[in-house]
Amino acid sequence: MLIQATGLALLAAISPTALVVAAAYIGSANPRTTLLLYLAGALVITFVLAVGLYFVLKAGHLDLSRRREPRYDLRLGLGIVLLLASAFFARRARRRGPPAPSKGLVARLLARPGSLTAFAVGVIVYGPSVTLIAAIQVIATSRPSAVSAVVALAIVIAVSVMCVWVPFVLYLLAPRPTTRILGVFNSWLQAHGQLLLVGALGAAGVYLIANGILGLTGAVG
Repeated sequence: MLIQATGLALLAAISPTALVVAAAYIGSANPRTTLLLYLAGALVITFVLAVGLYFVLKAGHLDLSRRREPRYDLRLGLGIVLLLASAFFARRARRRGPPAPSKGLVARLLARPGSLTAFAVGVIVYGPSVTLIAAIQVIATSRPSAVSAVVALAIVIAVSVMCVWVPFVLYLLAPRPTTRILGVFNSWLQAHGQLLLVGALGAAGVYLIANGILGLTGAVG
């Protein structure tokens, strides 16, 4: 359960936008405070979504043995949604090329870096994602103990927002090298970030579809 959920959380963590925002905030006038508030926003929304989804799924009693098929139906459905999303972003990338970083609500908020805007950007960037839902679904339907569920949720939340806290920690330890590396990486993301997102969504979709089909046919327990 934990390995599956962590793997899906890693795929959910692949966010070119989150890294672009981190790079922008590192170059701001007050990078430590701005990054910390950006991290706080990301953690708050991810915590609320993860815990809320967990209790919603538990309330649906999808973890009971007599309800095994709906559990795999849900995984299959989530996998199909992820593949469709991957195809959508791939098509958009072919038609429009790399996404322009100067457009959208997040870009407008980045133009006015501050305490409230940094927190808001964290909430927006880490809003609901199908990959996070899939990771929480794995935990909620595996009949974990209370302690196991808390540990698994904490790990999924931490892994999901690693594109924020990893740059933040690295910046605290080595400000100049981190700023330089993120600047270079930011240029790479502008060119390849869409492809990275398409690959992560596609990989998660294929895994969930395969797992759902195997579960529905009785090949896995």
